Amino acid sequence: MKQHQLKIYNTLSRKKENFEPINPPFIGMYVCGPTVYGDAHLGHARPAITFDTVNRYLTHLGYKVRYVRNITDVGHLQGDSDEGEDKIAKKAKLEQLEPMEVAQQYTDTYHRDMEALNTIKPSIEPRATGHIPEQIALVQAILDEGLAYIVNGSVYFDVLKYNEIERYGKLSGRVLEELMSGSRDLDGQGEKKNPVDFALWKNAAPEHLMKWDSPWGVGFPGWHLECTAMSSKYLGKQFDIHGGGMDLMFPHHECEIAQGNACNHKDPAKYWMHNNMITINGQKMGKSLGNFITLQELFTGKHQLLDQAYSPMTIRYFILTAHYRSTLDFSNEALKAAQKGYKKIINGLKTAKKLTFSNDENVFLDELQIKQVEQIITNTYRAMDDDFNTAQAIGHLFNLLKKINSIYTGQLNCAQLGEEIFKRMIQTYVVFVEKILGLKEEKSDNQQALLEILLKLYEEAKTARDYFKVDEIRLALKEIGIVVKDMKDKIDWAYEE
Repeated sequence: MKQHQLKIYNTLSRKKENFEPINPPFIGMYVCGPTVYGDAHLGHARPAITFDTVNRYLTHLGYKVRYVRNITDVGHLQGDSDEGEDKIAKKAKLEQLEPMEVAQQYTDTYHRDMEALNTIKPSIEPRATGHIPEQIALVQAILDEGLAYIVNGSVYFDVLKYNEIERYGKLSGRVLEELMSGSRDLDGQGEKKNPVDFALWKNAAPEHLMKWDSPWGVGFPGWHLECTAMSSKYLGKQFDIHGGGMDLMFPHHECEIAQGNACNHKDPAKYWMHNNMITINGQKMGKSLGNFITLQELFTGKHQLLDQAYSPMTIRYFILTAHYRSTLDFSNEALKAAQKGYKKIINGLKTAKKLTFSNDENVFLDELQIKQVEQIITNTYRAMDDDFNTAQAIGHLFNLLKKINSIYTGQLNCAQLGEEIFKRMIQTYVVFVEKILGLKEEKSDNQQALLEILLKLYEEAKTARDYFKVDEIRLALKEIGIVVKDMKDKIDWAYEE
C-alpha cells in the first residue's frame, strides 16, 4: 500500500490530489444509488462499474473499504425539484401497486443487473424509508443551528443565511447571485424565503401516498437530506470519498455539502468523485428521443437501435475503456469493438492460467525482455494510481498480453525472464483482469463440457485423417464464436475476436 501514491481528481478542488485517507487503513466511501421506479439503464451502469472498480483497486492496495450505496425509495420528486409527485408514488398509481411494491420490484431488478455486470455488493445498502428517524433528527439539528425555517409544516434550508458562513456553490462552481437572478418564482415556491432554498422536510397533502409523522406535521423527507443522514450514520460526520454521476453535482451534492456543514461544521467528504455522462450515438439519452436503453435491452438486443445483443461483460469492458471523467458514447460500432477487445482479454486470461514456468539451463536471462516486462507492470499500476485510469491500464495489459502470447507460441522462452518475473507477469495480468477490472469469462459448465466433447471428436478426426469431419467440427465451432487452434503439441481453442 505504501508503494503506491494514488492520486484522485477532487471535484471540490478541481485538481488531482494525493489520496490521504482520514483514518488509514480504513476508508469510507459513499455513492449515490438508484431511485427505484424503473429498470436499470446505461446511466446506472456507469457509476456502478466506476465505483465498483474504485472499491476493488483500493481493496487490492490493502485498504479496508466500507462502501455504502443507498437506495432512494422516497422523496425524489419529478424534475429533481421540491414540487411535484414522488417518482415511486407516481409509478405505483400507474401500475395500481403499493409504492413499496414498486420500490422492491425495481430494487430486485437493479440487483439482478448489477450482479450480471459483476459488481461487488456494497458493504451497506441503506434505504431512505428505513432512516426516517435519522432524517427527522438531522432536520432538527439544522433548525437548531438557525439555518432552516418552518412554513406550513414544511422545513426549508436557508441558503442565503448559510452562505454567510460557508460558500454555497463551491462544489459545482455555481454563483449564488447568478442562481438568485436566474430563478423564477414558480408555483409552489411562494412559501420559500428564496427560490434557491431547498426542502429538508415537505408537508404531505392528504392524497400523498408516502408520509410520516414529524414534529412539523405529517410529511416526507427531502431528497438531498436522505444521503446526508445515511452517509453520516454509517461513515461518520466526515468520510473519505463521495461518488456519483456528474448530473448529481448540482443541486444534490451541493445541498449535501450545505447540510453537512450546517449540522456537523465540516464538509461530508474529503474527496468528491464524479463520473461523466453517457450519450447514445452522440445524443443525450432520453425517452423522448427514443434512445433510452435499459440494461436488459442491451443484454438481449431487444431495442430498435441495437444490431445485436451485448453481453454484460462486454458492457463492463466498454465502460472501463474510457476514463470515468470522460464522456462515453454508446454505438453499435463502439460496442462491437469492445466485444472484440473483451474476447481478446479473456483469451489472454485463459492462456495466462495455462502457462507454468519451466527452467531451461541452456537458456540465458534476457535483460531487455525482463526490463520490458517490469516496465509494463509498473505502467499498469501507474495508470490506476493516476485517478483510476482504467483506459490506460487496459492498454498496458494488452502489452503484457503480447509477452504472454509470445511464451505461449514459443517465440519467447519463459526461462529468459526468470521465474520471479514470469510469475509477476502472470499474476499481474490475472489479478488486473479478474480482481481489479472485474472481468470474467462468460460461459456455463454445460458449455464447457460440450466444448471439450467437440474438441475430443476434432482431435480423433484429425488423428484418423478424416478431414471432412475436421472441417465440419471447425465450422460448427466457428459459428458459435469458437476458433480451434492447432498447436505443435496440442489442440487448443479461443474466442473468435
